[in-house]
Amino acid sequence: MAIPELRWEPSVHDDPDGGTIVLWPYLPCIRMPASLRPREWDGLALLASSDELEAMMEEEEQDKRSNGVHVESAAASGTTLGMLVKDLRDLEVEGPAIPDPEPIRLLHHAHNSRGGMPIYSIIPDLDDGEWADWLARCADEQVRIRNLLATIWRSKRWAKSRKLAIPKVTPFNGIDADLGAAATVCAAWWLEERQGLTDELIEERDVRIAARLRGALSDLRNSRIDESETRGATLLAPVQQAHVPAIEASLLACRAVETMEVEA
Repeated sequence: MAIPELRWEPSVHDDPDGGTIVLWPYLPCIRMPASLRPREWDGLALLASSDELEAMMEEEEQDKRSNGVHVESAAASGTTLGMLVKDLRDLEVEGPAIPDPEPIRLLHHAHNSRGGMPIYSIIPDLDDGEWADWLARCADEQVRIRNLLATIWRSKRWAKSRKLAIPKVTPFNGIDADLGAAATVCAAWWLEERQGLTDELIEERDVRIAARLRGALSDLRNSRIDESETRGATLLAPVQQAHVPAIEASLLACRAVETMEVEA
């Protein structure tokens, strides 16, 4: 599976029905430099389900009571998340931290903005039949013998992915060697998270994400009263850096607009 170009600048998608979707690349478990953070947007779209957003807030409260508890738990888990946080600990970056610092920072920003900014959960909940079927098919695929055997070579594959990701990191003002190295670690984790999924399953998920992003922008446009504001509605979607090119391609090809509502 190829590693995409690891870019730092946002990908801006002008929707044919009006408004803009901004895919902002961030690194999971890391606080991004302030100079890279987006400044102006009207609504927030998080690639998480509503249940995951609740869990994120609960994890934050638990971390306040016991600082670093989730990072320590992950590091001892033997999972790919554990591999991620262990590698990030070796770098001079602001992290690792759990819950994911950037999504939760943006979530608080949206909640605390005057009047509150609209927030959309882009990943469907489990009561969505189509999504439940997709998850079931993913589970079936991941328990196949070839995918179970693939876990044996995880460490070797991880190291190879990190090495292959090095030339994919694009230069950018304010990005030092440690943050660039963190990008390679996060790319390796992203690849491992896709391990065991077929190209068809991955494409189906990204197509659904694109349709829901367009639906969130449509709801954001329709919720604005002033016509000039409607044309300029901007939906911010933080996306793991390595995932941005795939979502970008899905948006460009997407004709569907799934009905979406603001999180309660």
